[in-house]
Amino acid sequence: MASVQVERLDHLGLMACMINAFGLISMIDARLGPEDPEEITPGEAVAGMIRNGLGFAKRPLSLTPQFFANQPLDRLLRPGVRAERVNRFKLGRTRDAVHAYGGDLLLRELALAGCAQERLAQRFHHLDTTSFSLSGNYVSESDTQTMAVTPGYSKDHRPDLKQGVLELLVSQDGGVPLVSKSWEGQTSDTPIFKERAAALMAACARAPTPRYLVADAKRYPEDTAATLAQLGFLTRIPGPLKLVAQVSTQALQGDRWHRLDETTR
Repeated sequence: MASVQVERLDHLGLMACMINAFGLISMIDARLGPEDPEEITPGEAVAGMIRNGLGFAKRPLSLTPQFFANQPLDRLLRPGVRAERVNRFKLGRTRDAVHAYGGDLLLRELALAGCAQERLAQRFHHLDTTSFSLSGNYVSESDTQTMAVTPGYSKDHRPDLKQGVLELLVSQDGGVPLVSKSWEGQTSDTPIFKERAAALMAACARAPTPRYLVADAKRYPEDTAATLAQLGFLTRIPGPLKLVAQVSTQALQGDRWHRLDETTR
């Protein structure tokens, strides 16, 4: 009898087309540099981790070759790539290379290249933060550690765990993440937005078209509003400000309201 080998493509064929059309592998290799004589390049390793994250994310890194064992890697990557080469050692070295280059910097460069290629509108950007919980001790390895994992206000209702804070700036057109930065677990939104406002001022000054920033009320502390006035921004002014309370009271006392019921107008 003839021997038949079955390989599963599933949704990964679409991902391969997008990765190839974007030129992701070549852009990453140009920044991280190919490792010689490795069988797969850092760009191919990152492409593999992207595919692995869409359905195999909760498995240990050591089991990654199992994920690729029955996939047509000659189509998803290139001919000659073997599943056992997409292993924890190669992926670990690639992650170290990304960390050395700067994960946030790499994301920003790839995202901006993608926006330019797809001609996404860059007029409006949305900025916000969120927290994510982490398990483990996270003892500082050195005094130069860039981020401390500490207790803080938990937005996902896990005050028992330590956490970090993630700042993310996305484009309104397509929701593409343009800028990300990790902060210590107890960091509030106000200093994050203040630092980002200064950076955006410098970036938007070089932009060929006007840019606008959309954010929540934490974007509007007194010491940041003057800087934002030069940028152009959309936000809800925080209620604790005295002038806001006065304007709200005057508006509620007016007669130009459409009443829906006894409690809603």
